[in-house]
Amino acid sequence: MDILDDLKYRGLIYQISNLEGLRKEIKKGKIVLYCGFDPTADSLHIGNLLPILTLKRFQEAGHQPIALIGGGTGLIGDPSGKKEERILNPQETVKKWGLLFKKQIEKLLDLKRKNNPALIADNYNWLASIKAIDFLRDIGKHFTIPYMLAKDAVKMRLDSGISFTEFNYMVLQSLDFLRLFEKYNCQLQIGGSDQWGNITAGIDLIKKKTEKEVYGLTMPLVSKASGEKFGKTESGTIWLDAQKTSPYQFYQFWVNTDDQDVIQYLKYFTFLSREEVESLKVSLQKNPEKREAQKVLAKEVTCLVHGEEISLMAETTSQKLFYDNLQNFSEKELEMIFRNIPVTIIQKVKRIGLIDLLIKTRVCSSKRQAREDIKNKVVFINNKLYTDAETTIKQSDCFYGKYLLIKKGKRKYYFALWK
Repeated sequence: MDILDDLKYRGLIYQISNLEGLRKEIKKGKIVLYCGFDPTADSLHIGNLLPILTLKRFQEAGHQPIALIGGGTGLIGDPSGKKEERILNPQETVKKWGLLFKKQIEKLLDLKRKNNPALIADNYNWLASIKAIDFLRDIGKHFTIPYMLAKDAVKMRLDSGISFTEFNYMVLQSLDFLRLFEKYNCQLQIGGSDQWGNITAGIDLIKKKTEKEVYGLTMPLVSKASGEKFGKTESGTIWLDAQKTSPYQFYQFWVNTDDQDVIQYLKYFTFLSREEVESLKVSLQKNPEKREAQKVLAKEVTCLVHGEEISLMAETTSQKLFYDNLQNFSEKELEMIFRNIPVTIIQKVKRIGLIDLLIKTRVCSSKRQAREDIKNKVVFINNKLYTDAETTIKQSDCFYGKYLLIKKGKRKYYFALWK
């Protein structure tokens, strides 16, 4: 399938500057495209996955992607989609975060592909060496104040206030596009829909400086049908870093996708063919209780980000929890579950009463509730049903001498670590 047709089927084209012009360039052969990632945290998150995987789709179609680390622009702060000015992080911090971004992107794009290897660049390399007078004369003169004020990212911030620093962000991003065009003949910039103003500014700058046409394409900002923000859970953002979001947590996020969202997410975040996606759509309609689409989504995305072995472990762990097959957990699987999730620490005691444990781990809100739940036979610890409220739990009752998985009812789990 033609790459643009594939993107259209997947709902990945939100805005495009010149569809027919871009299609003609693609038909000529390999094009170079880029997307930028400002290091504003110590890890990429799943909101960044959509543009990275879109770069990967172009690479699989024979084109050359560039992932641009914003080592320079990350020191300034993009006002797009923000109600207030970003905190300006120290240069050393931004540089460190940029290196972490690079490592994560290297796992998702193929830097060793024979004819179209992915490239990773850092705009600090050219932005840091620009002299103010040269910048104003050579680049700034191509941007009028009315033109910049008309951009959504600026208009949205005029009432609350936008600094001169952030006001110039679009100029810096436009310069990025120009530099990549000059060095690599980069003809296409992609990004989220909130980047449209910055992308078109770069297109206009290249047109004025070189009289050549380049292109821009944005993807929709991912959302949930319920209106809830994508990528957020009770425990926070879903990160690509396994130390910040465990692979088990990562897998659980995707496997818990709502029926209303799962088919669209399969299109967005996996490389399944149209036939495979449509087959899962039929399965969802006929047998929604099997959650086959969600399981495939979770497996595919976890495999992309964490690798096949870790994905399989997360899948197996999830199934063991679902089917109460806890006694077969390996210590490595338990470590995966307990990493980066809310865990109650039990320490400096040799034993603890069952009721006190249920209160401490917030399984029950009161001793009365705890007694009632025990009486109703809904309290399980490490797969064992507890019916005596006077029972004492010892460290020897833990898996591997330290792990307690407490289940209330059918599917509500709580976790305790005995130290």
